[in-house]
Amino acid sequence: MKPSKYLIVLFLFIIQISINAQRSVDVNPIDVKHYLFELTVNDSTNVIEGTATISLKIKKIEKEFYLDLSSLDKSNKGMHVVQITNKNKQVSFQHKNDQIKIQIPSGILNDSLQVYKIEYQGIPIDGLIISNNKYGDRTFFGDNWPTRARNWLPCNDEISDKALLDFIVKVPEHYQVISNGTLTEESNLNNHLKLYHYSCDIPLSTYLMVVGISRFSVQNLESLKQIPISTWVYPQNKEEGFYDYKQAVEIVDYFTDQIASFPFSKLANVQSKTRFGGMENAGAIFYSENSVTGKRKDETLLAHEIAHQWFGDSATEKEWSHLWLSEGFATYFTNLYLEHKYGKSKLEERLINERKKIIRFYEKQQTPVVDTDQKNYMRLLNANSYEKGGWFLHMLRRKIGDEQFWKSIKTYYQKYKYDNALTEDFKKITEEVSNQDLSLFFEQWLYGVGQPEIDLQWKNQKGQVEIIVEQIQKSKANFEFPLELLIKLKDGTTRTKIFFMDQKSQKFVLPVQSQVTEIVLDPNVSLLYKSSALH
Repeated sequence: MKPSKYLIVLFLFIIQISINAQRSVDVNPIDVKHYLFELTVNDSTNVIEGTATISLKIKKIEKEFYLDLSSLDKSNKGMHVVQITNKNKQVSFQHKNDQIKIQIPSGILNDSLQVYKIEYQGIPIDGLIISNNKYGDRTFFGDNWPTRARNWLPCNDEISDKALLDFIVKVPEHYQVISNGTLTEESNLNNHLKLYHYSCDIPLSTYLMVVGISRFSVQNLESLKQIPISTWVYPQNKEEGFYDYKQAVEIVDYFTDQIASFPFSKLANVQSKTRFGGMENAGAIFYSENSVTGKRKDETLLAHEIAHQWFGDSATEKEWSHLWLSEGFATYFTNLYLEHKYGKSKLEERLINERKKIIRFYEKQQTPVVDTDQKNYMRLLNANSYEKGGWFLHMLRRKIGDEQFWKSIKTYYQKYKYDNALTEDFKKITEEVSNQDLSLFFEQWLYGVGQPEIDLQWKNQKGQVEIIVEQIQKSKANFEFPLELLIKLKDGTTRTKIFFMDQKSQKFVLPVQSQVTEIVLDPNVSLLYKSSALH
């Protein structure tokens, strides 16, 4: 996901989301295996009618289990559950505080597969965005991150509970529907309705399960890797959208070469009403409607969201506090794509700008990348999760070398594709691949706070230069890192020297053939740091 510049409006939802997020997955004894959502929308009201057929395993016999679904609020928005059945028998339930508490019938065994059918209707408070697009046309777009699927879909709205998915959507005949997975049926019905059935045979987290309903112009493409890629844009800006989103073909092929085969049956790039700059829904990325300009200004946005198809959508963090495993990866892999296309200078330019952003964020908020204390998940959309997570991968690449870095990435992905992982899982793989103990490296950059602030002074002496490097950050902790210096001499020559820093203050003396005129910190942009003025 790429936050919109208007992201501040999202914090209006923080309190509600925080409350919804408090239920621990440990108290809910279920594992959802498959969702079948049948939805009907109309143009006369914002009421949706739904039936959710949910196949789940009862992991531990309790009196009840829970599903998430928004309750009716004071304005009568939200969902009303009509009935719940199991094996065609009505089941007792309570629906309040945005949860459905469902009684478990007697005689159910541990790990038994049960199928519950939930009939419901209502006006979505959030999650399914029903509005008019910038051309005044009515649209419906799912927008679930992080725990907003519960506003229109009965579900176990936990990132770690992945499930297979089918959407059957009935819409007025002038609409088209895009969703996750493969379109298996498109039928004309009575009363000027059409039915669209999409099926996804790869398990997804609920935040990635969406439909997009609008008038679309569609262009079908195919990458060199035979991956079906399509563009879905508003008819009024069809030519501009087809031109802008066609960049996806080159991006998909690059990531396929570098990481692994594309994880899903297709990729649709969709102009939408998402409140984010882009939202990486699996196989159906929703971009903000203003991303279409006809000027290809958002190549980085496309690269970021497409990188998520591997990291975030397929290999997914197990807990939101490990968000960097998707956002940091997508940030750095965007940079790697741009390095591939435009050269090393483009990578360095982006890294320098991202380093500045990390430092500005730290000046306002001193928290680690893996922030287990933060329960308002919207607040995790910050420079730690994105830019610092990306910078961590860049420094890891420098530390273990390109060959071991790419082997680590591919090994991690292959092990956790279609599954969930934690930072420790990634650490274990990189240690095994590189044959290095990376405990301190992970600890100081991901679990610790901040980055080194470096003061460098030097003076010429006869036949040598004395260099004093100090870590002057306010925190007591010392960082340990290699520090590369470019030393420029009066005779026009240069020397590059790498020193290992592990103390607050260190002095280095180098013999030189000529007077030193300048010393440049980190000339190859390999270190996340803040610097005072050089002398």
